[in-house]
Amino acid sequence: MGGSVDPVELARALLRRPSVTPDDAGCFDLLGGLLEAAGFHVERHRFHAPHPVPVDNLYARLGSGRPVFAFSGHVDVVPPGEEAAWTHPPFAATVADGFLWGRGACDMKGAVAAFTAAALALAREGGPPAGTLLILLTADEEGPARNGTRALLEHLRLRGEPLDMALVGEPTCVERLGDTVKIGRRGSMTCTLEVRGRLGHVAYAERADNAAHRMVRLLARLLDEPLDAGTPHFAPSGLQITTVDVGNPTANLVPARARAVFNVRFNDRHTPEGLEALLRRRLAEVGGDWTLACEVSALPFLTEPGPLVETVRAAVEAETGTTPRLSTAGGTSDARFFRDLCPVVEFGLVGTTIHQVDERVAVTDLLELTRIYEGILRRVFGGG
Repeated sequence: MGGSVDPVELARALLRRPSVTPDDAGCFDLLGGLLEAAGFHVERHRFHAPHPVPVDNLYARLGSGRPVFAFSGHVDVVPPGEEAAWTHPPFAATVADGFLWGRGACDMKGAVAAFTAAALALAREGGPPAGTLLILLTADEEGPARNGTRALLEHLRLRGEPLDMALVGEPTCVERLGDTVKIGRRGSMTCTLEVRGRLGHVAYAERADNAAHRMVRLLARLLDEPLDAGTPHFAPSGLQITTVDVGNPTANLVPARARAVFNVRFNDRHTPEGLEALLRRRLAEVGGDWTLACEVSALPFLTEPGPLVETVRAAVEAETGTTPRLSTAGGTSDARFFRDLCPVVEFGLVGTTIHQVDERVAVTDLLELTRIYEGILRRVFGGG
C-alpha cells in the first residue's frame, strides 16, 4: 500500500492544534475532512452525560460487512507544563534532530496520524475487499473518559453495529518500535479509608484513642501480605497508598480522625466485589471504628493470544524483524471499553517521553508505524 498522506505532515498538523482535554481544537475538522474526501462515511458525536462537560467524538466507516475492524485513538493531550522548559515549543510541531517534537507526539497524535494515513491508503486502493474499517476517535481519554470512547461504543451498541476486533494506538513500545504489544490491562480501584478515635491531650494518651495509630496498623495489615501471586499474563496485583491525613492543627493533640487513600491495580484473578471483600476482611482482623469506600475506574481485561494478536505480531515482525512481547503492564487506557465487545490489543509508538517536557517521536518510527498499520489492514482484509 502506498500512502496517500504523509503521516509526518499529518502528525505535525495535529500537534499544532493545542487540544488539551476535552478540546479537540480542530483536529476532528482536519481528520474528518480527509476521511470524508477519501470515501469514508463520517459522523461527529457530542456526549455530555453523565459528566457535565461535553466531548466531541469522531466516527468514520469504510466498506461493509464482516469482519469489522476498528482503529481507536484520542487527539486530546495533557497540558504541556512550563512551556519555557521545552527545547522546542510544545505546539510548534518542530522537526529537528530526527524527531518530531510536541505535546501529543507519542500520546497519541503520532499513532492517529499513522493509522489515518494507512486507512487513507486503503481507501485509495478501493477500500476493504470484504469487511468494514472503522476509525473511532475521542477527545476525552486523558480526562474523565466518560463522554469519549465509552459513550461512543455504547452508542454503536445501541444502534446495533457489530465489532469484531479493535486496535488502540496507545504508545506501547518500551525501547524500540515493535518490541511490545499490549494484550490487556489491570483494573484500577481507588479506596478511601477513614478511622475514628477519640480526641485528647498527648500527655494523657490513656484518655484518648489515637486515630493515627489505628490507621498505621490498618494500613500495615493491607500491606503485609500480597493480594495474589499473579497469573500467566499479569503481574501480582499491587496496592499503593497515595495519601494519609489527620488534619491535626497542633502537636500536643491526639487526633480523633484519620483518612487514607490508596489505589489497587488488580489483575483478572479478582472481581471488584471480591477484591473489596478481601480488603475488608483484612481490616476487620485489626478492628476499630473504620469505614471503607471503594470506587472502580477500570476493570481488568485480557485478549488471549489468538487471531488478532497473531495478526498484529505478524505485521510487526514483517516490518521490524522483531517479535513483540505480549504485555499487560501500565495504566488504564480506552482499550478497557472494548473488553465486552470484541478482542482488542494496543500497539503504538515508543512511550518513553509521554506526558513529559520535550515529548517527541522519531520520524522514522512514524513512517515505520504507518507501514505496520498498513500490514495489519492487509492481513485483516486479505492480501497479506
